[in-house]
Amino acid sequence: MVAKQYVASLSYGKDSIAMLHVICDVLKKPLDRIITADVWATDDIPAELPPMVEFKQYADEEIKRRWGISVEHFTAIAKDGSKQTYDKVFHTVCMKKDSPRYGLIYGFPMIKGPWCNGMLKMAALRIANKSAEGAVNYIGIAADEAERVARHSVKPLVELPLVEAGWAEKDCYQWCEENGLLSPTYKTSNRGGCWFCHNQGINQLRNLRKNYPDLWALLLKWDDETLHNHKFKPHESVHDYEKRFSMEDDGYFLMNEPFRWSCLDHAQMNIFQFVNKPQENAVVKTL
Repeated sequence: MVAKQYVASLSYGKDSIAMLHVICDVLKKPLDRIITADVWATDDIPAELPPMVEFKQYADEEIKRRWGISVEHFTAIAKDGSKQTYDKVFHTVCMKKDSPRYGLIYGFPMIKGPWCNGMLKMAALRIANKSAEGAVNYIGIAADEAERVARHSVKPLVELPLVEAGWAEKDCYQWCEENGLLSPTYKTSNRGGCWFCHNQGINQLRNLRKNYPDLWALLLKWDDETLHNHKFKPHESVHDYEKRFSMEDDGYFLMNEPFRWSCLDHAQMNIFQFVNKPQENAVVKTL
């Protein structure tokens, strides 16, 4: 008879990391494996921004040091057996005859029913979960997440160590912060997730363009390669955002003032041409 395994699912959020401490040090439960699912932009560019990539590498080392277990990383697999990436699916020709994209590359995901969720994130999770089939699965759901607790507590082979120990989200945050294992997404205004996500807000896109020009250039390249009319956002392309941000840089618009996309269709006069002081001395409020 094969001995039962105990596997923890890791997302690198505060709850899943604190759960490892609760399992091993508080409840002293058995733990054999730690699994996680990764998403990739290209074969060698991760989906997360560099600070999160660095944090995950550090967290893996710290987890190994503290509890002696190496984190196992799983990713989606393409039909040819290679790593599945956003770039590969983006350039894949759609062969579904009932799709409006039939004969065209997939291009950017739609807002509703995005292909990136199923073909990258969920596909990686399915592979990770399949590797732990038949094992007891530890999931990092905090004690004060009533709806999630109710939904998962009835599942077979699922245990919720944070609930068992009575740890709320604030407890997980505090432990991670005190132990140097708090994800950088909690310390900045940047959202977690993929840097190329079409659901991110205007400030996240500004941050990407300003601080990670190589990634922004790749997003612009994908925008150029979209062969059909489906844009990055429902009505705006990446190049539309590039024009807007460039005009902000030049002083045509202030970031915290109302903006109409129709403004990009007209030649704009720099407001600083109307006043007798150089642009660099002007006070420009930012978000």
